[in-house]
This record gives sequence, structure tokens and C-alpha cells, in this order.
Amino acid sequence: MEREPAKTFKDLIVWQKAHELVLSIYQMTKNFPKEETYGLTSQVRRSASSVAANIAEAFKKKGPKDKLRMLNIAQGSLSETEYHILLASDLKYADVNLIQDNVEQVSKLLLAYMRAIK
Repeated sequence: MEREPAKTFKDLIVWQKAHELVLSIYQMTKNFPKEETYGLTSQVRRSASSVAANIAEAFKKKGPKDKLRMLNIAQGSLSETEYHILLASDLKYADVNLIQDNVEQVSKLLLAYMRAIK
């Protein structure tokens, strides 16, 4: 079954999953220690939201080269997010198993989307 082409970035499954990841990160970081407000909390929220934002930006780029560059930036932000989640786990700030699964899912979808553009 072939999908109808996306009309907006919100129609992209990869963006939807990235957005879900951001929402789950915001929920998780609500319980981080207050001294992390300008540290880990801010960093992981910023990097996670950057994934979804770069996917959205890539959607509007005209050429495949520009799209792929933005999606590569999203991959980098996803790796940064993955590290911050690992750090939060090691510091015992949260149980991150479900979020790690979300990161893996976004990573696979992002790679598939990039392959489709190539």
C-alpha cells in the first residue's frame, strides 16, 4: 500500500515520532533535580527538539542535497540526545528504557527517510 505524499512536515511519520520523543523528554525532565535546570535538563530538551525542528526544516528545502544536509543535522542532534539520555540514566535521574526505544525508532525512520530522498 503506497502512502499519499506528505503535505506538511506534520504528515511525516519520522517527524511525528521525533515530536513524541520531545514530549516524552519534557515529561521525563520535569523530575530532574532543580540544579540541572540550566544543565542537563536544558541540554536534552534542546537537542531533542532540534531533531524534530530539523526534520521540519528539511521538509521545506527544495533540493535533495539541502534536504539531506538538514536531516544529517537531525541525526547529529539525535546522537546528542541519546548521550544526554545515557547520562541521565547513569546519574539515576530517570528510567530511560522507553525513551531509548523511541530514540532507536526515530533513528531508523530518519535513515529510511534519507534513503528515500537519495
